[in-house]
Amino acid sequence: MKDIGMDNSFDKLRSTMDDLVHYVIEDYHHERNIDKVNQIEQPDKEIIVDIVYKLLKIVYPGYYFDKSFKSYNIEHYISALLEDVAFHLTRQIAIALRFSEAYENTSKNERRERAQEITAEFLRRIPGVRAYLDLDLQAAYDGDPAAYSIDEVVLAYPGIFAITINRLAHELFLMKVPLIPRIMTEHAHGLTGIDIHPGATIGKYFFIDHGTGIVIGETTEIGDNVKIYQGVTLGALSTRGGQKLRSKKRHPTIEDNVTIYAGASILGGETVIGRNSVIGSNVFITSSLAPNTRVSVKNQELSYKSSSARELFGEGHD
Repeated sequence: MKDIGMDNSFDKLRSTMDDLVHYVIEDYHHERNIDKVNQIEQPDKEIIVDIVYKLLKIVYPGYYFDKSFKSYNIEHYISALLEDVAFHLTRQIAIALRFSEAYENTSKNERRERAQEITAEFLRRIPGVRAYLDLDLQAAYDGDPAAYSIDEVVLAYPGIFAITINRLAHELFLMKVPLIPRIMTEHAHGLTGIDIHPGATIGKYFFIDHGTGIVIGETTEIGDNVKIYQGVTLGALSTRGGQKLRSKKRHPTIEDNVTIYAGASILGGETVIGRNSVIGSNVFITSSLAPNTRVSVKNQELSYKSSSARELFGEGHD
């Protein structure tokens, strides 16, 4: 057997490694946005994602749990989870507050104290979030004949996963925590293909069916009992204004009892979809609709031509 330690095939590369390291390190010294190297002062995405999964265990105690979980010690189990979330979330929020203009002139101790206050308030809001999610679960079960149980909805539906993380992230967004809410929702986006900005306001009994390709922008407002299918965009008319558009109402308002079918795009901050409306598949809407409106695209004209198997597949087919 060949001794790996005697392999000389990389000797030439080894001889140049010091120069290569120096070359790359020198590239960090231009004071560009990309050149930040202080990891201690940046929020840790891995820790934030870990917090997300601990929050799922708190929100859905019977569905997400550790293998060592025993029903008779649930108080100890939840206590340990809450303490773990509180510790790590406080540290991440304290770091993230550095990126807020409101805290740029504050000390590290002041940011740490504020982070503790935000974390405590966030944890107090969990029962309220769970009340909304309970209605979302029921909306998914009631609205989908393919759902055979609430358990299936919780464990298998990407829409519920994305909505759960969004509702938690939204509370941090309301408390003006930078970065962390977006990291949370983008984690859900990466896993589900459902992109909901944590700033979006979403009412009760919300159902996302299938979900892939859905985009819901930051200033979107969604009422109660709204149902959305895959490929729907609730977006802005234009983002050419860039940062000048920050805090402006750029995304539509969807009132109560609206259904939006697959592939529809509804754009613009002044666009309001009136209550009880139904938006058909693949429509493109940039102006408001009155309540009780139905919108659909006229059937496309299809052309059919009968072909033999030989024409379709070539020689050797009859």
